[in-house]
Amino acid sequence: MVWNMIWGIVFIVIGVFAFMKPDLIWKLTEQWKSSYADEPSELYRISTRLGGVIFAGIGIAAVFFDLVRMN
Repeated sequence: MVWNMIWGIVFIVIGVFAFMKPDLIWKLTEQWKSSYADEPSELYRISTRLGGVIFAGIGIAAVFFDLVRMN
């Protein structure tokens, strides 16, 4: 039960970070793959933010269901 709570919080943090800082995620994971790109595309930003929302939603659901199961 504790692990679900921990993983839920980790997912929430990663999701919020991805939503707030898609440019930094691009710099950390994708920039080295391109020899002439200076910034991520708008599609990359949108898809990273959407992924962040999904990740945070999974984390919130994990925490919520763990709290419900405890009661």
